[in-house]
Amino acid sequence: MESNIKRSFYLRDGLKVAKDLLGKTLVRVKDGKRYAFKIVETEAYLGPNDKGAHTYGGKPTARTKPIFDEGGITYIYLIYGMYYCLNIVANEVNIPHCVLIRAVEPLDEESLVYCKANRPIKSKKVQDLTNGPGKLCKALEIDKFLNEIDVTKEGALYIEEGETPKEIVTDKRINIDYAEEYKDKEWRFYIKDNPFVSVLKK
Repeated sequence: MESNIKRSFYLRDGLKVAKDLLGKTLVRVKDGKRYAFKIVETEAYLGPNDKGAHTYGGKPTARTKPIFDEGGITYIYLIYGMYYCLNIVANEVNIPHCVLIRAVEPLDEESLVYCKANRPIKSKKVQDLTNGPGKLCKALEIDKFLNEIDVTKEGALYIEEGETPKEIVTDKRINIDYAEEYKDKEWRFYIKDNPFVSVLKK
C-alpha cells in the first residue's frame, strides 16, 4: 500500500495543491472494503478575492467554515439540492483555498463494480460513472457525513500517493459564468488524454 500524503502537502497555495493532486489516489473505505481511484481532474478556488469561490468576501459561514481551517480536510457541499461535491481544503488557517475534485478513474475492477452498484447508468461508457463532481460523489457514496474529515489519515475517505502524470492540461473552470472576471481564470487542471476527464479543452 502506498503511503498517505502528509499534512505539509496541503498547507500550500490552492493552485499548487490542485495541480499536484492529479495522479494521487483517492481511497474510499466502505463496510470494511477499500476502493481506489486516481484523481484526474481538479479545480482551484482561491477566496476571498475569487468571485467563483464560496469564500468570496472572506467571511466564514456555517457552510464554509471548513475552508478556513488548516489544509488537508474535506469540504463537501450540495448543489441543485441533489448533488454533493467533494473539495479538499488547502493552505493555512484563515487562508480559504480549496480544490474541487472534478473527476476520478477507478483503479481496479472491484472499485469499478462498486461505482456501478451505487450509480446505475444506461451509458456503456464506464467513464460516465465518475467524470464529474456530482457523479463521482454518487458513485463513491460521498455525502455531508464525510464533511470536515482528515484525508491525511486512514478512514472512510483519504488520499494516498499515486503516479505522477506525464502531461497536465490547464484550462478555465466549469459552470462559473457568474464569477465575472474570475470565470476566465485557468484554474482547472486535468491529466492529458485521460478518458475520465469531464470537459476537454476546446
